[in-house]
Amino acid sequence: MIDASSPHHLKTVDIFIDNGVIHSIGDKLDKPDADQVIAAEGLQVSPGWTDIFADYCEPGFEHKETIATGLKAAAAGGFTKVFAAPNTYPAVSTKSVVQYLIRQAEGKAVSLYPIGSVSAHLEGKALAEMLDMQAHGAIAFSDGWKPVQNANLMLKALEYVKAFDGVLLQIPSDSSLSAGGLMHEGTESTRLGMPGIPALAETIHLYRDIELLRYTGSRLHVTGVSAATSVAMIRQAKAEGLNISCSVTPYHLALNDTILGNYDAAYKVNPPIRSEADRLALIEGIKDGTIDCICSHHHPQDWDAKTKEFEYAADGMNIQEHAFAIAFEALKDHVPLERIVAAFSSNPAGIFGLGKEIKAGAAADLTLFATGGHFPAGTLKSKSRNNPFSDKTFSSAVIGIVHNNQVILNQ
Repeated sequence: MIDASSPHHLKTVDIFIDNGVIHSIGDKLDKPDADQVIAAEGLQVSPGWTDIFADYCEPGFEHKETIATGLKAAAAGGFTKVFAAPNTYPAVSTKSVVQYLIRQAEGKAVSLYPIGSVSAHLEGKALAEMLDMQAHGAIAFSDGWKPVQNANLMLKALEYVKAFDGVLLQIPSDSSLSAGGLMHEGTESTRLGMPGIPALAETIHLYRDIELLRYTGSRLHVTGVSAATSVAMIRQAKAEGLNISCSVTPYHLALNDTILGNYDAAYKVNPPIRSEADRLALIEGIKDGTIDCICSHHHPQDWDAKTKEFEYAADGMNIQEHAFAIAFEALKDHVPLERIVAAFSSNPAGIFGLGKEIKAGAAADLTLFATGGHFPAGTLKSKSRNNPFSDKTFSSAVIGIVHNNQVILNQ
């Protein structure tokens, strides 16, 4: 078991679950009447993982992904809880859309938590009905792939969510500095002759948001951190006692901008994959606890959106099913397994008030996984296929999840 809050942390135990509730935990439990036994060499269990940013495209873009197919991908990736991005059509700007998303996920093994938009209809002009959405199930607030550019609007939003201890979630990107860019600005972009997106587009936006956070005393989660300077800025903000947390994607931990040498649009993402120095700084951020969470930034695209010239291809990777495997591969030689698992489980759950212990009497919310073998990526459950890792072999694998009184195992 890997759960730092449990007395069984790093111990080998049996867990007996009855009707979705953990009945008992102990050494070699004798339960001959159990109707299902899950056992595997090197099997490990942790509190269920939380993906705090995934785009399921519904309503409006169901040709890319639906809530049903997205939640199947989440289960395959070991996630028991997923936050759905607000960039749908209509946008998640009202309680009716929040309620629609929740209804679509009813009865599924994975719980869906809508992210409400900060601005009405994602237009960046006026605040959305955040209090109303929060009362009907919105877990946090963000304009998702269209980060808030207007400083005054961001200030008002930070002040507004204080009334209910809400969290704003922001991808740091100044659109005026990143406009027209195709990849990280550096020696590789120069060599390839492609317009670059400077790290400054991220850090200047992050600097603004940290100053607004300091002014308001509110709560901010920064997701998609990709630059070394950003990690240093967040580290300093935390040292000052600001209520800031952050997350990184698996592909920013695993790749650097040299991967774009053959102009493969599968690796076109925003924020872009940056330099090796940035990648190593992100790993150090996980290692020292500056970076709290690892989330997928699951961004499905249809075939036409990616199979075209790099300049015109859409951003995004669909990697939710391999998020842990990719991150573990990048981190295993640098970061203890417990810290990697915490970045998927207890850290995001704690930040957003979803924490659950593995203990007798608690509802079973578990992720089962293994490390140390050779595991092929397997067949994708997602509707989209923009996943450049789907033909890889990894040294870890998700075995399954137990959540909402359901057991889902990967075959």
